Amino acid sequence: METTRQNKIARLIQKELSEIFQLQTMGMRGVLVSVSACRISPDMSSCRVYLSVFPSEKAEEIVKNINDNTKQVRFDLGNRVRHQLRIIPELKFFIDDSLDYVDNIDRLLKK
Repeated sequence: METTRQNKIARLIQKELSEIFQLQTMGMRGVLVSVSACRISPDMSSCRVYLSVFPSEKAEEIVKNINDNTKQVRFDLGNRVRHQLRIIPELKFFIDDSLDYVDNIDRLLKK
């Protein structure tokens, strides 16, 4: 169970990361990266970020690229939230495949 502080920090990180990814993917036509969820540890030292990527065929490639550039993303996040947070958590990015799961269930139910 997450505390109120964890929820507030997770929402702040989610909002700022979504803006960072929106600016970074402007040059890539036909690709949409959104931050679907953030889960922060109780000691505020690490954050698991779940990304939803459209089209889903490019999801693994994009998330791998983001994980390779985690230092830069964390630096950009630190510049944006430096007045709200003292320590910027370590970021780990994962694919959020819940939309694919829902589509699969819908497709199976229609058969």
